[in-house]
Amino acid sequence: MIKSELQKALELQNIQELTQMQQEAIEKIMSNNDVVIASPTGSGKTLAFLLPLMSQVENIKQCQVLILAPTSELIIQILEQTRLLIKNSQLPITCSSLIGNPSRVIENIKKQKPNILVSTPERALDLIAQKKLPAHTIKSLVIDEADYFFNNEHNAKIKNIIKALQKQTQIILCSATLTQDNYDFLKAPSFINVQDKVNKNISHQFFVTEFRKKFDILNNILNKQAPKSSLVFVNNIHEAQIVYDKLLHNGFKASILTSNQNKQERANSLLNFRNNKTNVLISSDVSARGLDVPNISHVISLDVPPNSNSYIHRAGRCARFNNFGTSICIITKGEIKTISDYEKNLSISFECEKNNPT
Repeated sequence: MIKSELQKALELQNIQELTQMQQEAIEKIMSNNDVVIASPTGSGKTLAFLLPLMSQVENIKQCQVLILAPTSELIIQILEQTRLLIKNSQLPITCSSLIGNPSRVIENIKKQKPNILVSTPERALDLIAQKKLPAHTIKSLVIDEADYFFNNEHNAKIKNIIKALQKQTQIILCSATLTQDNYDFLKAPSFINVQDKVNKNISHQFFVTEFRKKFDILNNILNKQAPKSSLVFVNNIHEAQIVYDKLLHNGFKASILTSNQNKQERANSLLNFRNNKTNVLISSDVSARGLDVPNISHVISLDVPPNSNSYIHRAGRCARFNNFGTSICIITKGEIKTISDYEKNLSISFECEKNNPT
C-alpha cells in the first residue's frame, strides 16, 4: 500500500480510484521487483511509478530515485507532478531536475541532495562520470519512454548508467510501445502489459488529397470543426515553420514547438498552449513522447508518422484521462497503404473523410 499521505494527496487532486494497471504496478514496484509497464498513452504511467517510489523514499538527504526522460518538456512535466504530490502529501521529500545551467545543477545536488532527480541520460551519465551524482545511493532507476532510448544512439548511455549503479538497484521501464523483449539488464522482471496499445477513446480519421492541397485540408478542419485545442504534427522543422507562418497569416492563434528552439522558447510555446492563449500547436515529433496537455481534442498529422509506434505516440496526445479525442491523418493516395498498416498493426479502424470537413 502507498503511504496514507499520498492517498490524501490523490483525493486533493480529485483522483478517487487508481486503475488496475496502476494498482498492479504499485504492488510490483513496492515488492522491489524490476518492472516493465507497457500501457496506452494517457493511462497514468507516471503516477504508477511515482506513488510507490515516493512511499519508499527514506528521510535521508541523498538521491534515491533517478528518472530518465527524453525531452526537457517531459522532464518538467514529471517534476511538476512530483512536486504536486509532495505539496499535497506534505511528505519530507525533495526533488529536482538535472536540466539547466550545469554549475547550478551541480551546486543544487551538493547542497540540497534531492531524493528524486529527473534527467536526460546524457546529463545523468555526465554527472555520474564526474562523481557529482553519487550512483551508489540510487535505489530505483525509472526509464520513461524506454523504447525510444533503446532504439537509437542513447542505448549505450543507458547501459553505462546501469553499469554505474549498484547491482540490486531496481529498474522500471515505461512506455506505450514496449514489447516483452529480453532486457538482459533486468532481474526477473514483472511485465504489466495492457493489451490495447491505443487508447479506445480516440477516433481515427484520414483525408486523401494532393500533396500541394494538404494545408488547405488542415485549414478547413480548423475552421469548420473548430477544435477546442489542436496539435498539428509535421515531420521536419522547416515544414513546421511554414505551416506556423501560414496559420498565423490566416488568423489562427498558433504556437510552434520544434527541437531547434531554445528551452525558453519551447517552454513559452507550451505555456501559451496550456493556458489557451493559443489553441493550435505545430510540432515536429519532439512533443509526441509523453507530453501531457489535458484538453487536446484533435491531433492532426499533416505528414504521416514514419511507423505505427510513432502514430501511437502522436495520437496519444489527445483523449487523456478518460476524455475523448480525434486523430486525423492528411495523406496522399500513395500513403493509403500506411493507413492500412496502422490498422493491421494496431488493431484500429480509420474512417475516410470527405475533403470538405463539416
